[in-house]
Amino acid sequence: MSRFYVGSEVGQLRKVLLHRPDLALRRLTPTNCEDLLFDDVLRIEKAGEEHLAFQQVLRKEGVEVLLLKDLLTETLANPAAKAWVLDRQINEYRYGPALAKEVRLFLENMDDTELASYLLGGLTVNELQSTSGSPTLGMLQQTDFILDPIPNHLFTRDTSCWVYGGVSVNPMAKAARKRETVHLRAIYKFHPLFQQSPFHTYYGDTDRNYDQATLEGGDVLVLGRGTVLIGMSERTTPQGVENLTRALFKAGQASKVIALQLPKARSCMHLDTVFTQMDVDCFTYYPDIMKGNNCWEMTPGDNGEIAFQQINDGFIKAISRALDLDTLRMVPTGGDVFEAEREQWNDANNVLAIRPGTVVTYERNVYTIENMQKAGIEVLTIPGEDLGRGRGGARCMSCPLERDDI
Repeated sequence: MSRFYVGSEVGQLRKVLLHRPDLALRRLTPTNCEDLLFDDVLRIEKAGEEHLAFQQVLRKEGVEVLLLKDLLTETLANPAAKAWVLDRQINEYRYGPALAKEVRLFLENMDDTELASYLLGGLTVNELQSTSGSPTLGMLQQTDFILDPIPNHLFTRDTSCWVYGGVSVNPMAKAARKRETVHLRAIYKFHPLFQQSPFHTYYGDTDRNYDQATLEGGDVLVLGRGTVLIGMSERTTPQGVENLTRALFKAGQASKVIALQLPKARSCMHLDTVFTQMDVDCFTYYPDIMKGNNCWEMTPGDNGEIAFQQINDGFIKAISRALDLDTLRMVPTGGDVFEAEREQWNDANNVLAIRPGTVVTYERNVYTIENMQKAGIEVLTIPGEDLGRGRGGARCMSCPLERDDI
C-alpha cells in the first residue's frame, strides 16, 4: 500500500511528484508569456532535456518519481473522475450555453491521454473546429485559447503541499493557475494510488470562492517535529495561513506554525525563493530580503481556536526553538552584491533536499554552491539554462509525497 506522509524538509525523500510540460510550453509566446506568469519563452527541447536530467538525478538517489500527466491520464480513465474534472472547467457561464455544450462534447470524445494533454496544454479555436455559430466563438481568433495552457504546472510544489499526514490542495492566487487545483483535487480524490491510502485533506478541496485566503506551497516549509513555517508573500495571504493552521491543529498534525511576513515582490514570489532548509540545522538564505521580517507563532488554543504570539527576537530564533537547537547554520547566497542578486533571481536558494545534508540545485549558481560546499553540504547539480527562465528551482519543481521525519 502506498504511503503519503511528509514529516520534514530534509528527511530522506522517498516519493515525489513532478511535471514535464510539453504542449503548454509550446503555446508560450512573447505575447502571452506575461499573462501566463513567465518572464520569457523557453526552448522546448532544451527545457525537456533539463527536466529529464532532474528526474534522473532523483531516481539515481533512490527517489520514486511520479509524473503529473501520467497520474491525470490514469485518473481520467475513471468516468466519474472525467465528469468531475470537466464539470469544474467547462460551464455555461464561462462559455455561454452553446459553446459550453460543444466544448464539453469535444473533450468527452477524446481518449484519456489526449484529454490530459489538452487540459494541461490548452485548446485553441481552430482545434475545436466548431460549427455552433456561437457569438462567443465568433468574437475569437482561430489561434485564441478556449482552454488556456497551464505551463506553471511545472511547479508542482505550489498547487498542493503535503504536511505531515495530509495535504492542502491550494487556492491559487493568480487566475492563470487556478485550474491547476482542479487537476490535483481529482488525482487525490479518484486515482487508485491515493484511494488506497488514508490521509487528511486540510484545505482547498471544496467548490467555493476562497476570496482573499490564497495559499501556495512554495511558502510552506515542513520543518519537522510538529512545526510548519509559512511565508506570507506575494501569493500567500495571512487569511490563507490562518485557515490552513486551523485545519492542521484540528487534525492534530501540527503543534506550531510560524508565520513570516515577506516583501510582496517578484524576486520573493514565495518563501522558498529566498530561504530553504538543507540539513536539520542548516538553511540557505538571501540576506537582502530576510531582514526585519514580522513573525508570529501560532499554537492550538482553547475550543479549537488559535493562540497567536508575535515574535520579537526574529524567525531564526523561532526556528531554533521549534527544532530544539541552540544555533542554526546559515548559508547566504554567494558572490558579491551583484552576483548574489543574479544567483537569487536564478533560484540559488531554492534547493531540494534529498536527505539531510544533500541537496539538488541549478549548476549555474556557482558562488552559492561554493558556500554550501564550504558548509559541508553535498550539492547535486542539474542544468537550468531554460528551466530557470520560469523562475523556479528544484524545490519549486517538486512536490514531495513521502519524506521521513527528522
